[in-house]
Amino acid sequence: MTGPDRLRVLTWNLWWRFGPWEQRQAPILEVLRQTDADVIGLQEVWATEDGDQLDDLAGALGYHAARSPDPSPHGFGNAVLSRWPIDDHDWVHLPAANGQPEHRTVLHARIAAPFGPLTFFTTHLDHHLGHSALRCDQVTRIADFVAARRNDPEDGFPPVLCGDFNAAPDSDEIRRLVGLTQPPVEDLVFHDSWAQVVEGRGLTWNCDNPYITDTTWSRQRIDYVFVGWPRPKPTGNPRRAWLIGTEPVDGVVPSDHYGITVELAVSP
Repeated sequence: MTGPDRLRVLTWNLWWRFGPWEQRQAPILEVLRQTDADVIGLQEVWATEDGDQLDDLAGALGYHAARSPDPSPHGFGNAVLSRWPIDDHDWVHLPAANGQPEHRTVLHARIAAPFGPLTFFTTHLDHHLGHSALRCDQVTRIADFVAARRNDPEDGFPPVLCGDFNAAPDSDEIRRLVGLTQPPVEDLVFHDSWAQVVEGRGLTWNCDNPYITDTTWSRQRIDYVFVGWPRPKPTGNPRRAWLIGTEPVDGVVPSDHYGITVELAVSP
């Protein structure tokens, strides 16, 4: 557990039940246990009639859990794990290519953290290479959703938004979120925690990963931990960040994505 002046958050796409999924479950749990994050945002979490990945992880870690439902039969959803109680949670579907709601969501969990309420969000955007305009629509939906649920930006802990955005840092959709172009909500901008504290690229989608050796996508950082602004300094400022899940555990790489862990400042 981090100290009273730091909040440790983690985001990770767990790659559903793809590849050697049964062998990957123990390595996923081991990485989460070793990272010891306070709050975790997960994507591609599976649930079937014969098993539930989120329940298994929450039980093994002793964490509280919340999820957004998946209307498909695959249980392909977003989830939050928290060291502290989750007082409330809700979600909204993101726009789809045809303008209708789809299975992708943004999930919100209001967490009873020791330093006060934490509004935590995790999401997973459309993955098609040519769908930048759709992802721009999706981040607009997300920003509206966050703005309606965040704490008072004058004195509350800022919203933390994480997930698999399927977009590089210089893409239109990420530039909108971080205020390099007009943000979707005028008084809400998100800071990219990794970019603030790490000089390296932080490749979460990396062909060094054996599961994606033949990928047609370029090496990119497509997973993020964002912190909302305005916020009272130094609350929410990133202090350090690192990749997780980059090494095999007992010979098994946990996922096709590498995850990101960030430590954020908590004002005394």
